[in-house]
Amino acid sequence: MSNAQNLPDYTLLERLSQAYGPSGAEKGISEKIAAVIQPYCDSLTQDKLGNLIAIRKGSGKKIMIATHMDEIGVMITHIDENGFLRFTTVGGVHVAELPHRRVQFQNGRTGIISMEKLDKPSDLKLSRLYLDIGAANQEEAEQIVQIGDSAVFTGELVHSGSRILSKALDNRVGCFVAIEALKRVQTEHELSFAFTVQEEVGLRGAQTAAFALDPDVAIAVDVTLTGDTPKAHPMEVKLGNGVAIKVFDHSMITPPQIKQWMTTTAEKYKIPYQFEVLEFGGTDSGAIHLTKGGIPAGVLSIPTRYVHSPSEMIDSKDVEAAVNLLVALLEGPINL
Repeated sequence: MSNAQNLPDYTLLERLSQAYGPSGAEKGISEKIAAVIQPYCDSLTQDKLGNLIAIRKGSGKKIMIATHMDEIGVMITHIDENGFLRFTTVGGVHVAELPHRRVQFQNGRTGIISMEKLDKPSDLKLSRLYLDIGAANQEEAEQIVQIGDSAVFTGELVHSGSRILSKALDNRVGCFVAIEALKRVQTEHELSFAFTVQEEVGLRGAQTAAFALDPDVAIAVDVTLTGDTPKAHPMEVKLGNGVAIKVFDHSMITPPQIKQWMTTTAEKYKIPYQFEVLEFGGTDSGAIHLTKGGIPAGVLSIPTRYVHSPSEMIDSKDVEAAVNLLVALLEGPINL
């Protein structure tokens, strides 16, 4: 396994996490990724849906590595006469956590989500929330934003020991792991790195990319939840215990041969890992494995606390384990 113990460049993760890229508007993050990976691939294209596809040619198996670029956010639906904005959610946004969150539009304008006066806490619904961008009236607001514009949550990247906090680690850390693997890997296999769009609204980019690429096997890289916080829903995944090998989620059941391949490889190279059984949610592999006549697919997951918040938390040890395992899988024999 080549160069597997090199430490990742976390300044790249910061640039990726802080980039603007909600579902359906991934152009900015796509351009940042393309600029980084151009020297490491034989071809780099963007398909009609917006997926960024990097190909590394080879004579062995055709392997697809999928990781989504998009992040959750909000989209403007109405501007009232006083310049306040109403909005809908894009992706799995937790409405109860929205009051007084800051969001940022593609043009750099920052706004604050607030709420109407509520008679009781149970009245808190999306319809009672509004977005304040500091406009004095409707005319001024319409010079700044338009109906259909999207905004993303703000949250700077901070290191706290081995832990890293930021917005959009779902799934910029997956993109980061894939990029680090692309930089290091030396293999005879043909690799297709698909940085996909619109995962948060239905695994859309992965479906079209997989159909076009038609790989022999696929690996998605994404985040997963943990069960290691006070009174959390019972789950065995813990921060700092290694990369998670997915066994099950609501979009797929990992084929036994894929689970065995990943597990055996991790044990061979003494890469820390844990098994992930996620009782809800899904990843790009959920769409990929149903494409055409069926594509064997698995998932490497980065344990993450506070998913879909502006303060998601990961552990650098898990990130490094994910990079090392992905490189080892791509460089080794594939007998599935």
